[in-house]
Amino acid sequence: MPVIEFDAVRHAYPVSGSERTVLEDVSLRLTEHRVGVIGANGSGKSTFVRMINALVLPTAGAVRVDGLDTAKDARAIRRRVGFCFTDPDAQIVMPTVGEDVAFGLRRRGLSKQEVAARVDAALEAYGLQGHRDHPAHLLSGGQKQLLALAAVLVTDPDVVVMDEPTTLLDLVNAHRVRQVVAGLRQQVVLVTHHLDLVEDFERVLVFHEARLRFDGPPGEAVEAYRRLVL
Repeated sequence: MPVIEFDAVRHAYPVSGSERTVLEDVSLRLTEHRVGVIGANGSGKSTFVRMINALVLPTAGAVRVDGLDTAKDARAIRRRVGFCFTDPDAQIVMPTVGEDVAFGLRRRGLSKQEVAARVDAALEAYGLQGHRDHPAHLLSGGQKQLLALAAVLVTDPDVVVMDEPTTLLDLVNAHRVRQVVAGLRQQVVLVTHHLDLVEDFERVLVFHEARLRFDGPPGEAVEAYRRLVL
């Protein structure tokens, strides 16, 4: 598995001539296959995962993926770390399903035949093979989330970061996304409010009020989270 390192990381946003700290003094090393991230709204968890592929840079400290520094090697890191947003509409950029999956393969030096083969395989893997020429914006919420995931995975990243991928989904589609995540070979870092989603993960991080408050097995992490907020 890739090695994700946070070294004394802090992040603050400027607010009216001052600043608001959203992450404070985070140091850890992630090597597990499945890492869950839980916490209340505003706890810092989304900022934490956005740092892994350089969507957010530290105000202080350093974030590294296999030795690559997000502040210096953002392009190289984004080739290795795929990111799925809560709302798939935020990352669907092309008009049709097939075009959207192919979009991430641009500038990869692949032939048209190779691109087509990868797109076909991705669409089949996520149950979208009958929608290749379908307008992406007309898909159901669950299909859109699967499309967003397919568009990330078709580029073959080493790490997949997912920020609350089931929040907008019904029970059936949330279960389908869970099955997809369980079958991924890639290292997964997943933020969720659905605590059952991380019950079989190797490690779960609990964030509260901008700090990492617990780091351990799923059952213990969920209990620690409940003690913090209830």
